[in-house]
Amino acid sequence: MLIQRTRHWLKHSENPFARTIFSSLKKTIALSLPAPKWLFSPLYALNCLLKNTWHFATRSLWWTPLFKGRLRHCGKELYLYGGLPFVCGPLVISIGNQCRLSGHTTFSGRTKSKTPPELILGNNIDIGWQTTIAVGTRVQIGDHVRIAGGAFLAGYPGHPINPIRRAKGEPELDKQCADIILEPHVWLASRVTVLAGVTIGEGTVVAAGSVVTSSLPAFVIAGGIPAKVLRALTKEEKGDEA
Repeated sequence: MLIQRTRHWLKHSENPFARTIFSSLKKTIALSLPAPKWLFSPLYALNCLLKNTWHFATRSLWWTPLFKGRLRHCGKELYLYGGLPFVCGPLVISIGNQCRLSGHTTFSGRTKSKTPPELILGNNIDIGWQTTIAVGTRVQIGDHVRIAGGAFLAGYPGHPINPIRRAKGEPELDKQCADIILEPHVWLASRVTVLAGVTIGEGTVVAAGSVVTSSLPAFVIAGGIPAKVLRALTKEEKGDEA
């Protein structure tokens, strides 16, 4: 408390002595050593080389083999970056070829299900930083899908709606869980939430921060809470030849 009061006094007092000390402390905190380019440019390059070498070694020799050991099927050229994804629950995972997954992702499977929940990833899929995929029954992600950071695919809620049952720690009901399907070439921007029972059509783009509560057609841009179709994609945007 004494330190906090002193800091507050130095920062806000009009006393000349306090202002002098506060100014001197600010200059001291901002003090930095000279950084001649001829010296620190090679040191920076060396730091990057050591960091990248360490990341390559841990990714290739540790994180990727560990993660593959948890999968039912893994295609070629899996690329993990930033560590090891967190997997919990009785989740069956299959991954296609050339997928890139952030190590800061969570894959969870519903524990109270009659059959193990299943996560199926196609080919050439990107899943970004801090994305969570919660699988109640099945989540299927088609080829060439892009999922930006902070997305949430909520195939099960984790709790019942009834407050008494929720307070007792009982699980969600079967009717609260459903499949989620992302068809090929879907793009989910940052912090998109997709609820259970939703299918997003081929090539559709969902704007950042949207909550998708019902299925979306193919080749549209959608956004909002709840997400609604904003417009159809043009032929150029769809990649159609003129």
